[in-house]
Amino acid sequence: MRIVFMGTPDFSVPVLKRLIDEKYQVVGVVTQPDRPKGRKKVMTSPPVKVEAQQHEIPVFQPEKIKNEQELEEILALKPDLVVTAAFGQILPKKLLEAPAYGCINVHASLLPKYRGGAPIHQAIIDGETNTGVTIMYMVEKLDAGDILTQTVVPILEHDHVGSLHDKLSEAGAALLSQTIPALVAGEIDPIQQDGSKATFASNITRDQEVINWSKTGTEIYNQIRGLHPWPVAYTTFEGKTMKIWWAEKVPSKQQQPAGVVVDVKEDGMVVATGDDTAIKIVELQPSGKKRMNAEQFLRGSGSQLKPGMKLGE
Repeated sequence: MRIVFMGTPDFSVPVLKRLIDEKYQVVGVVTQPDRPKGRKKVMTSPPVKVEAQQHEIPVFQPEKIKNEQELEEILALKPDLVVTAAFGQILPKKLLEAPAYGCINVHASLLPKYRGGAPIHQAIIDGETNTGVTIMYMVEKLDAGDILTQTVVPILEHDHVGSLHDKLSEAGAALLSQTIPALVAGEIDPIQQDGSKATFASNITRDQEVINWSKTGTEIYNQIRGLHPWPVAYTTFEGKTMKIWWAEKVPSKQQQPAGVVVDVKEDGMVVATGDDTAIKIVELQPSGKKRMNAEQFLRGSGSQLKPGMKLGE
């Protein structure tokens, strides 16, 4: 079977690896163009490109998949199946209709919940206890195709975007290896999504990263782990931005306004929230500084932080 794979970030790599390991004929990999990365703006290849080149698979990097010339190059590969995983573009009708077994996508949610580009972040922020992976047919609409297979992945209390991302990526690869043979054998009856139950998880905006201390402790904790390790939640301290890399929920009997520091210890600074669950900040990054734990912060630029001071102003 001739397969064209489309993907870009780390999430896509285990899926591509699984196709290679299972000896499918991956005749081409389509990914996003190289982009400048980091403070020095070094041109960096997408993880999928790096993996493909290690296996000497031809790589295509169209800025827009709908451009006629780039599309014809991909169609010339004559794929029997197109597999996408976090590719980042909606496929044109001409491509969707070309492969004998269609174009299928590995999506990191239990569709129709969390259609869009940030399903992992949003599931954690919303306090979900389960998510999963869906493999579906691609259509000319965002994540709206018929469902082929799904698998559930629990979200544990201390999971964050990084840990859940890795679990879902591996789960997606495993589910794909079950799905392709069943699809080819005609053993799958696709299920139409119930559009009335669809929810959306758009890419995270800067506004969503700001901690609102008047929310409950659980909501703030979910926000922090739902943005860890990227893009990372933040608050302000003495007028400057302070990223909150990690925190814990702790009970608090102190009746302080939301955002007020109620206790300062070497293992963390306890901050009042909108209910009786406080947040203990254990890992942070002051503006212009490196990421550090609470003890390092309190020995340095945070030595003036005392109970009664307020964050977020």
